[in-house]
Amino acid sequence: MKQTLISGIQPTGRLHIGNFLGALKNFVELQNSGKYKCHFFIADLHSLTENFNPKEKPEQILELAADFLAAGLNPKKSTIFLQSLVPAHTELTWVLNTITPLGELKRMTQFKEKSEVQRDNENAGLFTYPVLMAADILLYDAKFVPVGNDQLQHLELARTLARKFNSRFGKTFVEPQPILTKTPRVMSLSEPTKKMSKSQPEGCLFIDDSPGEIKRKIARATTDSGSKIKHGADKPGISNLLEIYSAVSGETIPELEKKFAGKNYSYFKAKLAELMSDYFADYRRKKAELMKKPAMLKKALRRGSGQAAKVTERKIAEARRKIGVSI
Repeated sequence: MKQTLISGIQPTGRLHIGNFLGALKNFVELQNSGKYKCHFFIADLHSLTENFNPKEKPEQILELAADFLAAGLNPKKSTIFLQSLVPAHTELTWVLNTITPLGELKRMTQFKEKSEVQRDNENAGLFTYPVLMAADILLYDAKFVPVGNDQLQHLELARTLARKFNSRFGKTFVEPQPILTKTPRVMSLSEPTKKMSKSQPEGCLFIDDSPGEIKRKIARATTDSGSKIKHGADKPGISNLLEIYSAVSGETIPELEKKFAGKNYSYFKAKLAELMSDYFADYRRKKAELMKKPAMLKKALRRGSGQAAKVTERKIAEARRKIGVSI
């Protein structure tokens, strides 16, 4: 019997190469491995914790749905759904809030980091974000969750809450395990000592960038003194580009250093731009076609959300019985 797996991505704008390598590429590989019963969702409720324009949110949701499908997620192989269309997510979040110690939330690293970035919007949702994430996972009896290192702390809270609930009310939830992504942290093209971020578009390589945009951005990417194609802590610029090349091509860093020995930065950048343009050509074509069919995207999300709701209705009904609010 296949073990259940779940993960989601927030609809906050175009996906960059860091989003793709850190999440979406891995989703497709896990789906196609045939080892798991996969659930992948658009985390629109999570995205509300950041400043947003409500007029843009519907388009962002549909664009992410198109990203999912264009990248290779298949509704016949995976349940693809919209978080807000499955009411049990918010109901279980409230229940879990009542057994979550404040101290656990106060020590969350991401809350501290995001609070610093958005001091004008330090909201309660940002604080309880990990509880909603726990509900997202526990509702599906998910045994595995593909995450990066930055989400391990949140996943550990989900495990803690599952244990607490089970101990107090009886065995109900599965304790999830992480599937760690192997992709290195993708850094900004313009500031290679900082993580790639949508807030700095010039430092981002978006996966739907045109070949011309890819070539221009990579040509302008910050490199280091000298011209040797070598990975190292003292060469953050070329190291970042080498890591991107490696993650997309499947070639190791040592193999790439040997391949480009004696070549200069301009030559390497041109080859990287060519690789990226070719790699995402099929994706760009499929996404453009899908974005012309918003009704189809909405229908696919509603269908997947209906499938997800059937699973969660059983689990939330069980949780209600356990805590004594079901009559």
